[in-house]
Amino acid sequence: MSAKDAASRARLARRGLASRAPLDKTTNAMLLRQLYVALFELRRFGDALRVAESAVELGVMPDVIHHDAARAAFAAGDLDAAVAHLRTAARRSPASRRSFHWWTLGSTLFHAERYGESAAALERAVRWATNDRPLYRAQLALVRLAAGEGDADVQRAIDELAAAPCGQGYGRFVLGHLAYAAREFRAARQYLDAFVRRTESSPAPTAIALEPELKMAKATLEKLAER
Repeated sequence: MSAKDAASRARLARRGLASRAPLDKTTNAMLLRQLYVALFELRRFGDALRVAESAVELGVMPDVIHHDAARAAFAAGDLDAAVAHLRTAARRSPASRRSFHWWTLGSTLFHAERYGESAAALERAVRWATNDRPLYRAQLALVRLAAGEGDADVQRAIDELAAAPCGQGYGRFVLGHLAYAAREFRAARQYLDAFVRRTESSPAPTAIALEPELKMAKATLEKLAER
């Protein structure tokens, strides 16, 4: 876990997995997860997916491992596998993490332009959410806008999310696009600039996982630059 780079992390994880000493399920799962993280960072998404699916069979932290598998599957271009793993993660997670998995599913489907399914997943995220509810509500409004629905309360979503702690980080991505839809172009630029800077300075696995958002944010910033 303290490895300096992905190659070192992968080497150490494989060394642990090859140990002659018997490994309990938890240690085995943790080593597999570190190998997964290394492979994901190295952009070997197919290999990362296979490692995650092997870890799933151990039954340790099943929702976390299914979430890992979904992230690798989506990066590898296998949307159906990503959706299946996220649905399983939501079903098998403790209540405290269920909203996160539904939100991730909603975000994934949003980038696939499957807006009806995305909205349904985000509605579930909102129902299960506590502190992050403003983010999920705002993203639901964004999905409804993308679907061409005119009843999304954009300004209310912006105000609620901007005032909440979850409006930081990923929230800047959502706020930027809602502000753009509301024709608040200066605010949109500020939010999206902040999101891009934060994402590009994040650890590699996080930055890779957020590449669809990063691409969309930069495309919107290009449109703003033309105004």
